[in-house]
Amino acid sequence: MSEKTITRAQLSEAVYQEVGLSRNESADLLEAVLDEISNALAEGEAVKISSFGSFAVRSKGQRIGRNPKTGEEVPILPRRVLVFRPSQLLKKQINDGPVAKGGN
Repeated sequence: MSEKTITRAQLSEAVYQEVGLSRNESADLLEAVLDEISNALAEGEAVKISSFGSFAVRSKGQRIGRNPKTGEEVPILPRRVLVFRPSQLLKKQINDGPVAKGGN
């Protein structure tokens, strides 16, 4: 399996290529979208992107964990975690392979 990572610069370049904004405007647009998503999640709101998936913040309670090396019991403090649920379309695309872009 490929270990390729897509960076902000690559996403910004893709916006530049697809939308036709300048490179600076594309980078600003990408940052604005990511900031909006981050801020909504930080405030506890769920973010749903149609045909892609949903991001949500879930609260986890305190529990007792165990250090695997020493076997010592350690309390794991309550925390909030980010969860992602892919849409059915995204699941299908992942299982069936890339989908050709329409309209071009």
